[in-house]
This record gives sequence, C-alpha cells and structure tokens, in this order.
Amino acid sequence: MSQRNKPVALAVALEYDGDSAPRVTAKGRDALAEKILQVARKHGIPIQENQPLASILANIELGEEIPESLYLAVAQVIAFAYYLSGKVPEEPGTE
Repeated sequence: MSQRNKPVALAVALEYDGDSAPRVTAKGRDALAEKILQVARKHGIPIQENQPLASILANIELGEEIPESLYLAVAQVIAFAYYLSGKVPEEPGTE
C-alpha cells in the first residue's frame, strides 16, 4: 500500500492566533482522523505528518493550550505551515 493510501491512525489540529499558546482544536483516530485531514485539505490548511508529536498532543484536552514543554516542537510545525502558506511573521512593533 502506498504512503498516500495508508490509513491515518491519528490526527490532531492546532489553532494559533499569535497572541497565546497554540490550542488543540480537534483530535481523532482512524475515521475521525481522516475526516480532520479532509476538512484541513478542503480549507487549504497545511498538514505535517509527525506521529510522535501527534501522539503527545492527543493527550491534551480539546481547547487547552499546549504545555510549555512542547513549544519548540509546535513552533517548528507552525513555521512549516507559515512557510507553505507563504506567510512571514510580523516584526515586533509593526502591528
């Protein structure tokens, strides 16, 4: 089976507004994971495969901010999403 057709066992969605820590907004396994990915694709939301990080994030309650211990790992995911979206972070004081 190709990587593209391999069933997704777990998906976690994050929301980051730039003001506070990212929050877990959706998570699910198997069919629900596929639905989360389908919605993300439909809305042009970048997707990064990182099963070890997703496994840790899946333990966080929906709506909760990620713990400080995950800031670096999640910052790398956000930077990846920004890069794919062609976005550049704002410089401090240019709001």
